[in-house]
Amino acid sequence: MKEIKILGPGCRRCEQLAASAKEAADQLGIEYELEKVKDVAKFADYGVMMTPGLVVDGEVKSQGKVLSSDEIKALLA
Repeated sequence: MKEIKILGPGCRRCEQLAASAKEAADQLGIEYELEKVKDVAKFADYGVMMTPGLVVDGEVKSQGKVLSSDEIKALLA
């Protein structure tokens, strides 16, 4: 099971990234758990300085931009 985390305060861009991540995982048909991390102190634990951040299985894949579902599919595959 993939562990997907969206790091961000809950802004519009963070919500867009979460929706794209969910869409990508659903299209790939993989089992996943999607978590939205809104605690700013936790962002630093991952080294994320710009939100939104995308973390897959504990590894930062993106920060500071909203990826499309196709871009996220490439990261999940």
